[in-house]
Amino acid sequence: MSDIRWTDGNAEHTAEHTARWRSETGMPAPRRVVTADDRMNTSTAHRLACEGTALLWQGDYHQARQLLQAMGRRVDQKAPSGAAASSPTEAFHLQRRASGHRARVLGRLLVPLGADYSLDLRRAPDVQAACEEAYGPPGTTPSVVSLRELLGVVGAHQWRTKGVDIPALGARIHPHYGVFSPVRGEYVDLVAQAPLPRPAELGGPAFDLGTGTGVLAAVLARRGIRHVVATDNNPRAVACARANMSRLGLADQVEITTGGELFPPGRAALVVCNPPWLPAKPSSALEQGVYDPKGAMLHAFLAELAAHLMPGGEGWMIMSDLAEQLGLRAPGELTSAITAAGLRVADRLDIKPRHSRASDPTDPLHAARAAEVTSLWRLTAE
Repeated sequence: MSDIRWTDGNAEHTAEHTARWRSETGMPAPRRVVTADDRMNTSTAHRLACEGTALLWQGDYHQARQLLQAMGRRVDQKAPSGAAASSPTEAFHLQRRASGHRARVLGRLLVPLGADYSLDLRRAPDVQAACEEAYGPPGTTPSVVSLRELLGVVGAHQWRTKGVDIPALGARIHPHYGVFSPVRGEYVDLVAQAPLPRPAELGGPAFDLGTGTGVLAAVLARRGIRHVVATDNNPRAVACARANMSRLGLADQVEITTGGELFPPGRAALVVCNPPWLPAKPSSALEQGVYDPKGAMLHAFLAELAAHLMPGGEGWMIMSDLAEQLGLRAPGELTSAITAAGLRVADRLDIKPRHSRASDPTDPLHAARAAEVTSLWRLTAE
């Protein structure tokens, strides 16, 4: 973690300040920082942020939120329209560039945090519990974070407290900060409804690769699989999944492991994998649940699956075809990869997404999202 420095005061007296820089997105510490308060208008804030100057807020908290929203509208007005793109692929890349620019500009409105994560601004809420969940125990020095990230931290705390209702479980899953939330329930429904392979019905173990919140492992356990081994290399996900299994009373049935390998040792009657669906580079650690450079996790799963299946076992690969709809993966490329890995498609269960963006005509990627299908591929070894 690097430091951030700024100066405040007037012509007669100035003071130098230093604090730790926090950024879970990997955004580098700004080189130029000026103080700002309720007197700063949107035009000035937007111009300075676009020039690379960070604004350390010292005014009213709610005014800072309003300024952030106004800056967001200003950025959006100047963003290139995806409607002018010549192809879905170009629209995707335009949208990614616009999203990255928006994140950089809005990420330059900063707020100070005390060593105990207190937010010393007028009318500021208590964010200490949310920050401790995201950043760990308080330290001994103050820090500075972008207001946009802090709002994400607070939102994640609310999701963690409230939880996400999972009808297939008849219970809630509580996502932690930095762990992909199972708000798209259609893929969970596929795992809840697909027929179990015979070895799993007879008591064989199951693997859940890249478990995240542990939601799919929990569904498998509730379906009667006696031993589920769920893996993830993200420490936040491991802690999250373990907390959820304990809350659901499944800690004795679901084993959460971590390590550098995708598969745990041994063979399973059922291996479930819900890899990131888009073969593109994530711009931050928080996007790793969505973007997988060159489909690395997908291809590693396919390449190793046959060697980890018990006789008669199945691998369940949950994938959206959004990559094909956007032109990021060629038609037939996925089935060719399955065949090349010595696997056979026993069946495929499809479902249409129910999330709001699939029916939002203002979304730059609306055409692709409207056509998207999410599938559970039942794979067996040849």
